[in-house]
Amino acid sequence: MIAHKAQLVIACLCLLWTGAFSSDTPSLKPPTGAKAGIVLFLDLQWPDCATAYPVILDIAKAHNVPVVLHDFPLPRHNWSLAAAVNARFFDQKSQQLGNEFRGYILQNQRQIADEIALRRFTEKFAAERQIELPAALDPEKKLEEAVRTDFILGQRLGLEHTPTLFVVSEEGDPIVFVESVDRARLDRAVADAQRKAAASTPAKPAIRRR
Repeated sequence: MIAHKAQLVIACLCLLWTGAFSSDTPSLKPPTGAKAGIVLFLDLQWPDCATAYPVILDIAKAHNVPVVLHDFPLPRHNWSLAAAVNARFFDQKSQQLGNEFRGYILQNQRQIADEIALRRFTEKFAAERQIELPAALDPEKKLEEAVRTDFILGQRLGLEHTPTLFVVSEEGDPIVFVESVDRARLDRAVADAQRKAAASTPAKPAIRRR
């Protein structure tokens, strides 16, 4: 009974949060070529993100939908901005490598106290994959600028917490999850988005034979 009440409270909170988002959220759409997807705003220093990240990736893989990742390093966190910049460095190698780095940092959050420790973990991650790190990963601050662009997008949408994710499709408004990500509910939301998108796809005209 207690567990059921807790789940009910979480569900209600998720619904309440949707009212706090700006009217820009319906503009969030899946990437070109996809009927549905997940748009995720992430802070690599926040424990809830560490819990949610593998769940989100598992469900996206199960439904074969893309995850569009945005950085939203909360200002009160002392190394999350640097971690997002480091992730962008690995993104340049490949998106898969960047996502692996994010997962690696999220798994080791509790052992990272500051940017010095973050650098050690970044070097270890790179060494295990035989990648040589330059002394400065972002000398021209271009990667940091990209992270800040993501942050501004999140602010415009009304974000205040992480993880915040939107299940998006070509039809209907996004379904929003804030902080707590329930696997079963997210699975249903993605499946529903896919069904709606499929139902809205016009049928191809029949080929008539003479």
